[in-house]
Parts: sequence; C-alpha cells; structure tokens
Amino acid sequence: MIDLKAIASPVHSFVPLRRRADTVALFGEVLADVFSDRSVLGGAPFNVARHLKAFGLNPVLITRTGNDALHDKLLGVMTACGMETVGVQCDPVHPTGRVRVHIGDGGHRFEILPDQAYDHIHAAVARMVSLSIHPALFYFGTLAQRSVMSRRALKTLLHGSGVPSFLDMNLRPPWYSGSTLRRSLQMADTVKLNADEMAILAEELKLAGGNMTEQARALMQSYGLERVLITCGAEGARLVETDGRELHVATQDRPVTVVDTVGAGDGFSAVFILGMMRAWPVLPTLERAHAFAAAICGIRGAIPDHDDFYQPFRREWK
Repeated sequence: MIDLKAIASPVHSFVPLRRRADTVALFGEVLADVFSDRSVLGGAPFNVARHLKAFGLNPVLITRTGNDALHDKLLGVMTACGMETVGVQCDPVHPTGRVRVHIGDGGHRFEILPDQAYDHIHAAVARMVSLSIHPALFYFGTLAQRSVMSRRALKTLLHGSGVPSFLDMNLRPPWYSGSTLRRSLQMADTVKLNADEMAILAEELKLAGGNMTEQARALMQSYGLERVLITCGAEGARLVETDGRELHVATQDRPVTVVDTVGAGDGFSAVFILGMMRAWPVLPTLERAHAFAAAICGIRGAIPDHDDFYQPFRREWK
C-alpha cells in the first residue's frame, strides 16, 4: 500500500547529477566486527559502497585503515568486487577500525573502540583523491567526525566542492554530540535518518512540530536542506522535500522473514542514492529503497554473501 501526499506530480524525477555521473565518494569508517572466531568487515560507508558497486555505480571509499591483516582483507574484498581502492589510506600507527562484539545471555553488545585509523583520515590526501575522481555526490556520516583530524578532512572535501552531499546520520552513542549534529546538517543537502534518530534531533535541536513530518520541515528550514528521509522499519519510509512534497511508502505485501536488521538502513541509503544518480522518479526510488532494505533484513549481516542476491533487483529495475 502506498499513501501518497504530494503537492507536485508523483512522476517528478530527480535532476540528473553532473560531473562524473556514476561516481560517488563515500567518506568515513571501515569497521570490522571482531568475534571470538572471525572478523566481519562493515561500517556504513563500506556497506553502502558495496551495494552501489553491485548496482553498477562507481563508489570510491575515502577512509583510513591500519597496516594490518584487516587492511589486506579489505583491499582483497574491494578488489574482488571491482571497487576502486585509491581512497583507502594506510596508517602506520593506528589499527583498522574494530568493533568488539560481546556475546552474553542478553544477546550481542557492540563496543566501538576509540582512536582507530579512520579517526586519522589525512585531509590533503583525501582532497587529492576527490579532485582526481570528480564525484557527482558525497556521502558521509557522523561516526568518523568524532576526531579532529577526520573532521578536518571531511570539511576540506566538502568546502566549496559544489557537489551535493548525502548525510546518513547513523548515530552511535557515545560518539556524537550536539555540535556534531549541527555541523553535519550544515554540510548536507539530503539527510537520511531513522525514527529514533529523528526523536534525538528533535530534542537536541529543539525542533518545532508535533510529529516527524513537522520536525523534518523545521530541520530543513533551519539548515537549508533539500530533503529529509526518515526510515520507520516495518512502518515504511517517509520523504519530505523543501518544495512541500511529502511521500510515504508502507511495507509491501511481500513477506520477509527477518533474520536481523543489521545494515538495512545502509541498503536503503544505497538504493536511494542510486535513484538520485540515475534520475529515477522520486516515488519509485523511495519504494525501491524500502523494498531493498526489507530484503537485507532477510539475510544475516549487512552484505549478501553472493552477488546473486542483487540480480532480481537489477532485472526489476532494469
């Protein structure tokens, strides 16, 4: 079921992005979830980049890893997937980002470790990569901004670039602050967050409005945003745009057995970015992003084990 409320026509499409039309620069962390018997690569920028590559775009991950086995594993995975590795810096001192997984009776607890290589992304090197690839879009989040050095690198990349930016909130306590939220919003054009994160922003930023849509409009007005995306899990997803458009898609009648919800938001972001890059109509973009996020909930982990997972979506979306 689709509940459509829009001032403009529902067939409205995204304006095609210029520069190199298939390249997205993704800034931030690569994390390895470290279990007792294995390490699983992840982190929102990496997950989104992997999906974008599977759907035919050219994602360039701008990050920093340690000079360690996880660095070698990352490069091996990226190379096997056909992803460019030019944006991966190697740090001689700090380790590749890790998340320590604690397993107990209450389930899994994830501990994001401090002072990792992605906290030390070199601004000048990142800028050189950006100038060489001419991206049509920048993607970034909040976690890598916890350190001064990586914050400076992100600011250097976005300042005066003239390239649209996509902020994927991904709030991970305790690694954000009110200043992180405000600074991130000031650098963004499109913002994607979930319902819980919308509530955090509403309280922290004192947003006016009695519901998420009104709060999203207040957010856009305060920070000059073009659009706000709110994912609401099984209740669907919502898009609010600066021109007054409001779209809502509900969960379709395709039952999905939820294995876990890890990476669902990253899948949503990837497909919405794909729609922006391909100048799809806005409503199908929102529908497809929500459907793909639901499909990710049907597998274990954020990234499918095999490329075959993407095939039905490639066929359906042509």
